Amino acid sequence: MKITYFDLIDQSYYFPQEGFDLEDGNLFFNDVSIKHLIDKYQTPFKISYLPKIGDQIKKAKNLFSKAIKANNYKGSYNYCYCTKSSHFSFVVEEALRHGVNLETSSSYDLDIILNLYKKGLIDKDKAIIHNGYKTESYIKKIGQLIDEGFKNTIIILDSKKELDNLQKIIKKPIKVGIRMAIDEESQSTYYTSRMGIRASEIISYYETEISQRENVTLEMMHFFVDTGIKDTMYYWSTFINAMRLFANLKKKCKTLRAINIGGGLPIRNNLGFEYDYKQIINQIVSNIKEVCLSEKIKEPDIYTEFGKYTVGESGAIIFEVLDFKQQNDAELWYIINNSLMTTLPDSWSMHEKFILLPINKWDNEYTKVNIGGISCDHSDYYNSEDLNQEVYLPKITDKDKEPLYIGFFHTGAYQDSISGYGGIKHCLIPSPKHIVIRRDDKGQFEDYQFKEEQNVEIMLDILGYND
Repeated sequence: MKITYFDLIDQSYYFPQEGFDLEDGNLFFNDVSIKHLIDKYQTPFKISYLPKIGDQIKKAKNLFSKAIKANNYKGSYNYCYCTKSSHFSFVVEEALRHGVNLETSSSYDLDIILNLYKKGLIDKDKAIIHNGYKTESYIKKIGQLIDEGFKNTIIILDSKKELDNLQKIIKKPIKVGIRMAIDEESQSTYYTSRMGIRASEIISYYETEISQRENVTLEMMHFFVDTGIKDTMYYWSTFINAMRLFANLKKKCKTLRAINIGGGLPIRNNLGFEYDYKQIINQIVSNIKEVCLSEKIKEPDIYTEFGKYTVGESGAIIFEVLDFKQQNDAELWYIINNSLMTTLPDSWSMHEKFILLPINKWDNEYTKVNIGGISCDHSDYYNSEDLNQEVYLPKITDKDKEPLYIGFFHTGAYQDSISGYGGIKHCLIPSPKHIVIRRDDKGQFEDYQFKEEQNVEIMLDILGYND
């Protein structure tokens, strides 16, 4: 009996599902025909599907709004986009169209902020949160924003030394926040996050340093749990401990008005993904309110810095299977026309999993495979899915008239910045072309090529051979 790849997916998951569907045996991603894009642009290519960014922002804003109403919460909710997850102009501009604030993490981020302002895409009232280690150039550019008249820029102190460094350069009044260092999970290789100030030192630091400076106002406390927002004892105990510290700090500091819980909302990384966003967000709001009521303090404004959640599900990378190799009785390799190490660095450096699906041949029998890139590195492979720890794809043969195309989906966050977009790649394998998809005013899809595939002249120029 022939069991097709479609049969495998159909009996394993609810399918079709949000973002994925089949038509005439070919995969559609958010109602976009991937086969059409393959015929038009040829593989390999990356996709940025911009409407998904707005969908994610609206979903989170709506759920926080409902939780605030349900809990009779007195503070406001403020959605910040974490720019380091994807710095592309079309990504940031799409996020801004949905009323987000911005979070920065390094010096060059501030050049992006100034560029957006000059284009009229943000104004000086935009809330901007400055995280990360504050180098001298970073501080100077924060000062430039303040000199330009940006009113809602908040500098998150990552260490006790930063305040002195800030005031050596920035002479005008500044608004600051304090980042609380988080105790890591027990299986971590270290006990306390290197980011932030130890919880036991925050109140004394405020009393002896911040409160003594007339031109420094403490407005925010920040914490971020590295494992993300999960319904676990570790997350909620860390959350409550942070809120209790916030309450104690608030009693000493009347200007403290906001709690920033960072990022951490997950995205779908397999077809069986389940996460109750509504319940988790409601629990966040209710837990903050409960602590505030018990401590008899005013409920703070809530800030989040969602990056991966904002942009992750908007991305995809499409490859062609060039060849297949049966290396032994149990190991079949599909070789793709690029490198996983250079296009999906999280897949080998952090063992991150993405949704992997074939674009065509859903009516073929399925088989267990390993996926290999064309680099000469043994780490350039992908062989386990997050849910079942194995990869299955349609069988192919030498007699097939059409190649098998495969896609990794929900790859929109961090992959380009970590791999060094436009730079030198391992084995000089070029970066794929980049396709951007948006909707026009009539709701019709528009696609265009943002970047061509990296060519040899670009690489030789970077390496100094064209001098």
